[in-house]
Amino acid sequence: MSNHGAGMSQAPSIPIDAPEPAAASRYRSLPQRTMSALVEASASINATLEIGVVLDAIVRSAAMVLHAEASSVLMLDRKRNKLIFRAAVGDRGDLLLGEEFDANLGIAGYVARTAEPVLVRSAAQDKRFFKGIDDKSSFSTRGLIAAPLVYRGETIGVVEVLNKIGGTFEQEDLELLQIFANLAANAAHNAQQHESVVRENRGLKETLKSHANFIGASPAMRQVLEMVQRVAGSNATVLLLGETGSGKEVTARQIHQLSPRREKAFIAINCAALPETLLESELFGHEKGAFTGAVASKMGRFELADQGTLFLDEIGDISASTQVKLLRVLQEKEFVRVGGTQTISTDTRILAATNRNLQVAMKEGAFREDLYYRLNVFPIEIPPLRQRREDIPLLVDHFTHLAAAQLRCACPPVSDEAMALLASYHWPGNIRELQNVMERAVLLADGQPIVGAHLPREITGDQTFMPQNKAESALWGTEKALILKALKEAGWNQSKAARALGISRDNLRYRIKKYEIEKG
Repeated sequence: MSNHGAGMSQAPSIPIDAPEPAAASRYRSLPQRTMSALVEASASINATLEIGVVLDAIVRSAAMVLHAEASSVLMLDRKRNKLIFRAAVGDRGDLLLGEEFDANLGIAGYVARTAEPVLVRSAAQDKRFFKGIDDKSSFSTRGLIAAPLVYRGETIGVVEVLNKIGGTFEQEDLELLQIFANLAANAAHNAQQHESVVRENRGLKETLKSHANFIGASPAMRQVLEMVQRVAGSNATVLLLGETGSGKEVTARQIHQLSPRREKAFIAINCAALPETLLESELFGHEKGAFTGAVASKMGRFELADQGTLFLDEIGDISASTQVKLLRVLQEKEFVRVGGTQTISTDTRILAATNRNLQVAMKEGAFREDLYYRLNVFPIEIPPLRQRREDIPLLVDHFTHLAAAQLRCACPPVSDEAMALLASYHWPGNIRELQNVMERAVLLADGQPIVGAHLPREITGDQTFMPQNKAESALWGTEKALILKALKEAGWNQSKAARALGISRDNLRYRIKKYEIEKG
């Protein structure tokens, strides 16, 4: 072989364009046998919208119609100025699949650049001939014809046919190939559009699987929102830092929603939830037969997120091998599917998150320094829930209504007692833990007000709440002192002391128990 030159079960509605009118006038002068072969080839090419099947039908039909030893289709990647072998038939043609070269090289490059068909009777004597592809496939190109695949005035690829069986290519062969290329160009374009629609639909479905609101009015969250608004409009890579369950994915979605990419897909993946081989397949996709169980080709998350946003959660847990491949995508904006050879370009914004200290991981040799600096362009620290207690009532109300809607039951009110318990708990699991607690409470309350009995033991039990840091320790001491002062001034009358503090009697009783206050 040579350059020699060098889905879904039901397709979406995509307009199938007719051949160019100028080409249609030439059909009548073709021999009946040739005309029949073209009709048969056209039917085969247009029988599906799956890009791989369409391109394979094009090369097989071209070789058959032109009585040639081999044929190939090279598609033009304008972003990278590359010609890529997407289909090939003939001796060792499979070795070329996925191979690519500069679109300025070779006869195929000339055809792509000028949009003119070319007849070469002796490849060895043509200065434009690029021998490197023959060397790679151990194929000997004697002569070839090549024609551009042109859709509405734009070249999208090149079809070439090599080594006419029992003779040499003539001008009528070139004219026939150009007619064939006009037919094939429409099919190739429609297949590309179909592939794009399939990718976009899958990406948007992934986007809709999970939706979360950015909730918070505390000073800490106002600062986070300010940083989100500052970076959202750019393409900068963002690294979200914070404890597990603190709301890193919600923050990432907020960045996406405020960005120019908001109409495209937001794809999220938890890097810690998958083993290395499966993670690489999920990120970069794989080809059929790449590993046991790979019964079909699969798009990866980078393809699904093209022109949109990819959120890599728990980025600190990926293996050294995956770190290298991810670094290449960040640097080169391209990747190769697992088990594949074709380089795929991507325009994807990366948002990453971790609960690990990546600087410590770098010093220990567990995380690449160059990858860290690629990711840490704009870091945002997400505070844990215990540092934004002012937001707990807002979050409780949100999760209560959300749980009631999901459970299809009445939304119960939250008693002062329960709210006091929720506001005082240290929340090691952060917002994710709070959401789970409220879903359980709504289920147990069964439409009645949520009280302490509906909350888990770790929140209401005998376990003493311990302050997490010096700031909380100071708050603990101040609150205990205020309660003790109010009780003494009220003569240890709890109802009177509660009114003086502006809280309910149940709330006060809870705090007396929490701080182990006894009448002295």
